[in-house]
Amino acid sequence: MAVHPQLPNAITIARILCAPVFLWMLLADGGAGGALRWAAGIVFIVAIATDGIDGYIARKYDIVSDLGKLLDPIADKALTGVAFVGLSILGELDWWVTIVVLVREVGITVYRFMVVSDHVLAAAWMGKLKTVAQAVAISIALLPFASLSDAAAWRSTVWWAGVVTMTVAVILTIASGIDYVVTEVRAARTARRSR
Repeated sequence: MAVHPQLPNAITIARILCAPVFLWMLLADGGAGGALRWAAGIVFIVAIATDGIDGYIARKYDIVSDLGKLLDPIADKALTGVAFVGLSILGELDWWVTIVVLVREVGITVYRFMVVSDHVLAAAWMGKLKTVAQAVAISIALLPFASLSDAAAWRSTVWWAGVVTMTVAVILTIASGIDYVVTEVRAARTARRSR
C-alpha cells in the first residue's frame, strides 16, 4: 500500500491545530465536570495518541523526515503545554508545576531551532517517556472521574492517582531536560575534539 510521504507530518500538524480547540473546550464552562469537560479530555487523549501513529507510519514506510523530527516534539509540547496552562487557570494544578514544565519545554524547543541548521535534535528515549507520563497525568487530571461517585474512598483514589502520576511526569520532565543538555554538551565536546 502506498502512503503519501507527508501523511505523518499532516497528522503532526493536525495535533498542533487541536491544541487551541482543546483549550477552548476545557475552559469554556469554567472546568465544570459536564459533557464539555469529558469531551475536552477525550480530544486531548485522541490528539496525543496520534503521536504514536505518525511515528509508526513514518518508520514503517521509511518516510521519516527532518521536518517530522522537528515538528513532532513541538506538537506534543503545544498540546501538553496548553493542558498544563488550562489546568492551572482553572485552579486544579499549582502554577509552579506548569512553570517548571513550560520552562523545560520552551527551553528545549528554542534550542532545537538554534541548532536546526547544524543538526535536528530528535526526541530521545527519556523525552518520549516524559511525554507518555505527561499524557497519562494530564488525562487523569482532565477527565472528571471524581464526579462519577460521591464515595470518599473513590474520590481519594482519584486524587492520589492524579498526584502520583503528575509527580512522576514532573520528575521525568526535569530529568529529560537535564539529559538533553548533558547529551548536547558531550556531543559538542566530541565535535570540537574531532576537528
